[in-house]
Amino acid sequence: MNPGQIVRKLRQEQNMTLVYLANRIKLDPGNLSRVERNELNINFNLLEKLSLALNVSPLVFFDKSSPQNNLVSEVKSFVENFRLSAKFINQFNNKTFVIAIGGEVISDNQLKSIACDINLLHSMNINIILVHGIRPQIDNKLKEEIKKTELIRNIRVTKKEMLNDIVAVNGTIKTNIEATLSSGILESPMLESNIKVSSGNFITARPLGVIDGVDMQLTGQIRKIDTNAINDKLSNREIVIISPLGYSPIGDIFNLSYEQTAAHVAQAIKAEKLIYYINANGILNIRGELIPELTISKARHLIESIEDPNNAPFISYHDFNILKSSLYAIKNNIEKVHLINRNIDGSVIEEIFTDKGSGTVLTEYSLQNIRNAAIKDINQIINIIKPLEKEGILIDRVNKDISKDINSFYVIEHGHNIIGTVALYQYDKMIEVACFAIHENYQNLGYGKKLLKFCEQTAINKNINKLFTLTTQSEHWFIENNFSLTDRKFIPDERKKTYTVERNSKYFIKRL
Repeated sequence: MNPGQIVRKLRQEQNMTLVYLANRIKLDPGNLSRVERNELNINFNLLEKLSLALNVSPLVFFDKSSPQNNLVSEVKSFVENFRLSAKFINQFNNKTFVIAIGGEVISDNQLKSIACDINLLHSMNINIILVHGIRPQIDNKLKEEIKKTELIRNIRVTKKEMLNDIVAVNGTIKTNIEATLSSGILESPMLESNIKVSSGNFITARPLGVIDGVDMQLTGQIRKIDTNAINDKLSNREIVIISPLGYSPIGDIFNLSYEQTAAHVAQAIKAEKLIYYINANGILNIRGELIPELTISKARHLIESIEDPNNAPFISYHDFNILKSSLYAIKNNIEKVHLINRNIDGSVIEEIFTDKGSGTVLTEYSLQNIRNAAIKDINQIINIIKPLEKEGILIDRVNKDISKDINSFYVIEHGHNIIGTVALYQYDKMIEVACFAIHENYQNLGYGKKLLKFCEQTAINKNINKLFTLTTQSEHWFIENNFSLTDRKFIPDERKKTYTVERNSKYFIKRL
């Protein structure tokens, strides 16, 4: 039954005429008739009036599948997410982001949606430098001209006869980007924003030289970046577009890697963030699983392994170049480099304005930290375990219980946010793993295994070689992590005193 039918049913049950109800809610009878025929949606103001006139709860008008109920849910979700994003909006005010897009973004018609997000970031008083690539367009142009291209260590040898084609392709792409960022995109919230964009010869370059015995000719490397000119543009509230071309003092033009250009610009301008759009949801491991966080040391190992494609089947050489440039940026004082999926609409918004993010973030040191819990953490611990308590997975705990046991609790943090918790209780030569929970937004990302590994190491440090846990619904996860189902008669005697028989929890042991 739709909301309009419910209105009609309630009106008739209370012996109200259409005109009488319309007068009570101050609505034209014809419009009320349209409401009852479900031709006119019930907005929140009308919903309140109908509820009062018919003396019912607003929930009466909705079933779980009704569009209005979905609307209420969507509005609530939006409000909650917007509140959570507020801290990031304040944090990035007047900061500078360098965003790098490959030529694939243009050839695959993805520029329009990305431009909407860039304009949105710019409207939040974030300074934007956009560095673009032209590699696939150059490939197509050279193919049309029947000109062979040579790659040395995945870098193009730029011959003199290619240069005019490269300059022409770059001009077309840059103009396309400028037009897209400047135009009023109908579905964009930035339609009337009058956004200004600019570009210029910001980069001085020199020849890359000879690699593996091959002269790279007009393939270049960055010598200097005119940060004063870029900062002047940013202070004038302009989005700065930088092409992968560099110029020498004697007038030579050099073809550059856009990945390296973005990293060098970010370093020179001291950007808050460097963001690359890539072909996947970030960097994937050998099993095809997302690696949400990479430190310098892990990135180095990954780069070494990629040289053998069998070790990294889910990482392309294109992404390999981005990974190397990201490592350069981190080593040169860029705090965070983000790798996000170009194929997912809004991935940059999710990455920047949510705790979970959407891709891989590279940092010098791990964002993850496991430490002893403190009294100030209690509310966050409660928020993490409450959903599991409602499902009966964990025992109900209140603030005073956790406060009393706070010395037994540990928390796992990610970027200063608590994303998981565990309580460890020692019984003779065994340690119980209790209240084990990871925030729902961070599950299936490896944080549970990291927290369990911490529990194991804590036991080993105390010369204890057994962990045990009591669980009602998480047995498969513990079995997957080498816990064995054991008869409850072997529960430590001291723990048996507080065992809740009604929960019928299963008893699992792991030998270390």
